[in-house]
Amino acid sequence: MGQDMPMHGHTAPGGLPEVLLPALGLLLVAVVYLLLAHRARHRNPTQGWGRWRVISFLVGTALLAVAALPPLATFAHDDFRGHMAQHMLIGMYAPLALVLAAPVTLLLRTLPTSRARQLTNALHRRPARVLAHPAIALLLSTGSLAVLYFTPLYNATMSSLAGHWLLHAHFLLSGCLFAYAIAGPDPGPSRPGVRARLACLGVAIAAHAGISQLMYGGFWVDIHAPIDQVQGGAEIMYYGGDIAELLLAVALVATWRPAPRPRPRIATDPTLTTGTPAGQ
Repeated sequence: MGQDMPMHGHTAPGGLPEVLLPALGLLLVAVVYLLLAHRARHRNPTQGWGRWRVISFLVGTALLAVAALPPLATFAHDDFRGHMAQHMLIGMYAPLALVLAAPVTLLLRTLPTSRARQLTNALHRRPARVLAHPAIALLLSTGSLAVLYFTPLYNATMSSLAGHWLLHAHFLLSGCLFAYAIAGPDPGPSRPGVRARLACLGVAIAAHAGISQLMYGGFWVDIHAPIDQVQGGAEIMYYGGDIAELLLAVALVATWRPAPRPRPRIATDPTLTTGTPAGQ
């Protein structure tokens, strides 16, 4: 920590490919979602597809665009505070918005029956159930931050363009996985109860706070950036993480539905159904 050296070994993201490709990719994803939402409304006009889900998905893609494109992407190239702002947007805020848009449910409603059945079977298989468990999602999202910032891994990923985008992909996928495991409206066959999910969310809050405080104090961190940038990034992580996790807790409460109670089984007297007098 405290070494004044370039944040990245590759050129700043200002060239046409570095700007055009992410912009086109995000635009394509948004258009595909809108087309699927239109198809869902057309297939079932009475049920339709919620307008707020569409808005949530568009907000998520917009947040990704803010993080991946200039001016923030250019700022993050030279300043650790910009990197941490990217991390918050890509790994916490955008995933929550994307997950609340229920993309898996949208696919299930618009895919052909055979494909939808295949997707449902895949979600019920053991690898998917294990991966989507809140504890595993917590380890992949929040737990990986300690590995990233307390080892030379961060500096290694920042030294190449491929490592830079792989890190963003990890933030996004692990963030979506954690948001889905905690508060996703999509079907979750192995999702535990609300108490277990709240416990995992509490661990995530404590872990984010602990990592950011260690980063601010300069303990154990291995980040090649000026001290003021590292401390500023730690503050962004501390306060930005708290807000994101508060929003996730609100989403958990908003999307929670009590399990349906089983109907009581009424014992039937065979004499009542057959009309045979008792004792005969």
